[in-house]
Amino acid sequence: MNDRRFPFPIPNGWFAVGFSDELAVGELRPIHYFGRDLVVFRGEGGTAHVLDAFCPHLGAHLGRGGTVTGERVRCPFHGWEWEGATGSCSRIPYTRRIPPGASIESFPTVERNGYILVWHHLEGKAPSYEVPELEECGHADWTDFEKYEWEVKTALQEMGENGADAAHFQIVHGTKNVPITESEENGPFRRMLQPIRMKTPRGVVDGAIDTQIHGIGFAATRFTGIAETLEVACTTPIDEGRCHVRYGFTQPRALEGGGAAAMIREVVRQTNEDIPIWENKVHHTRPLLCDGDGPIAEYRRWCRQFYSADA
Repeated sequence: MNDRRFPFPIPNGWFAVGFSDELAVGELRPIHYFGRDLVVFRGEGGTAHVLDAFCPHLGAHLGRGGTVTGERVRCPFHGWEWEGATGSCSRIPYTRRIPPGASIESFPTVERNGYILVWHHLEGKAPSYEVPELEECGHADWTDFEKYEWEVKTALQEMGENGADAAHFQIVHGTKNVPITESEENGPFRRMLQPIRMKTPRGVVDGAIDTQIHGIGFAATRFTGIAETLEVACTTPIDEGRCHVRYGFTQPRALEGGGAAAMIREVVRQTNEDIPIWENKVHHTRPLLCDGDGPIAEYRRWCRQFYSADA
């Protein structure tokens, strides 16, 4: 993109390529993330894998007519079979001799918190951090995900910066106050805590918005006060200027309906209000900031660790 609105490349880290319960055993799908064509499939043993889409033999797209056999993908062109876990070729139906080094790029893949997560690194480096298991996800006392998805024409860092941009909540979303954000960092981990006070018919209720970020593409936000809610937000770069956003909300089953549903609607409403701004803004590397803007500079500095220096 010669007229790029954003100066940063596709970042490194763990990113979602789908919700876990939407990929059946034996299913193979073509996907496009990180500016490239890939395939995701679930082997017959139940494990999810992600491979480069194009067979290194003669270039067929594995996701267009390929089939799953065991934990492998069978190419639709000549039947070469590629291991999901390693990318190595394990079978060619018309010869016993597999060419030395025959392999396709395989991406480290885990399933966690209701998502299929893939490790992407422009330099091919191994994972340098992990996404933790969230105790609420899949717990019998918590609801199944209520899911929302968007494709947004912006860069991933621009959306993440929203949480650090305290002033916009009052202007864009109509909140009564500019929230005070407390933040802390530890390598790829970042936490942002916003204490809030909410007026209710029963009086003022103290609560908080506690966002814990593990890498630039995965965030767990816990809302407490009126309706306890966990939002698991995963944002994946499609390319340098588009992202796929997925939200999964879960709440204690005892709170279903009423104020609990209103909490989710409010978060989704605010996201829909942000999207037109994200899709039409540019990134200023030296923005004109003032008191009350929130820890924007700190967030940008933290994000630098997720970019390859030579990208």
